[in-house]
Amino acid sequence: MEETVPSVEAYEAAMVLSGVGDALGYRGGCWEYCTSGPQIHAELAELGGLAAITLEPPEWPVSDDTVLHLATAEGLATGLEGEPLLQELARRYVAAMGDMEGRKPGPTSILVQVSTCLGAADTDPGYLGALAVALFGALGARGEPPERWGAELLRVLPLAWDYVEGTGVAVEDNAAAWPFFGEAWHRYLDSRGLLEGRGPAQVPSLPSPAERDTVYLGWALEGWAGRSGHDAPMVALEALLAAGGCWEDLCGRAVLHGGDNDSTGTIAAGCWGLQGGLTSVPSGLHCRLEHRERLRNVAHQLHVLAWGRR
Repeated sequence: MEETVPSVEAYEAAMVLSGVGDALGYRGGCWEYCTSGPQIHAELAELGGLAAITLEPPEWPVSDDTVLHLATAEGLATGLEGEPLLQELARRYVAAMGDMEGRKPGPTSILVQVSTCLGAADTDPGYLGALAVALFGALGARGEPPERWGAELLRVLPLAWDYVEGTGVAVEDNAAAWPFFGEAWHRYLDSRGLLEGRGPAQVPSLPSPAERDTVYLGWALEGWAGRSGHDAPMVALEALLAAGGCWEDLCGRAVLHGGDNDSTGTIAAGCWGLQGGLTSVPSGLHCRLEHRERLRNVAHQLHVLAWGRR
């Protein structure tokens, strides 16, 4: 089978829309910390809907999610590998903490930066959420439909465990917490008929924000959907499967819910960009987005790094 090379425009849309999902879900902290999807949708209606919004500071800044996403992307774009890459990422994460005014980074974000800089091991496999998102992005870039992503994640998890075991670092701690992630994803994929990676997905319609809040809470830890490594990509994938080709529906499901919606919005909107581009997205949502040029520039750099100049 001939390799599918994603366009640089797909990379650009993915990076820009990840910022859009973040800024929209965050709304300066107003919507990120609102636990009611119906309330968020009511307030959106008062604003005139998605097409009436222009995402730009001060009302619509990006959150710490995009700042740290940029730090990671720009670090990777250097092309460094191994220990030099880890040192470069640590340096950029420290610098990113100087751009947190008004972005309300949570204690987890701060702890991640400290841990990274000290070289400490993360013994809670919440980092498997990052693995899931990276995998979904790679599959989306290659044109694989979302119906296949979860099954591929289950296939990759044992390889990730082999790596953890091979490092010999905090193996017992990881082993104690590791099964939860895979079991949660197995249950979810089984409920959607996707354990084998073949569609069609059996996704309930959940037409109302209240219904979606209830379902997402059923996957959550500590009563905040999308806050944990296992359910943030889960909410995003559910939204991608249910929304089909409708950008507005994607936002309603992945961004405008009563949970950690800037995180789930970042993931879902970024994955949407890889396959759907910017065409169906109202221009006001991305034309004045904070850090838009940085997001575009690093998208080009990552495309060259991954595929060369094609």
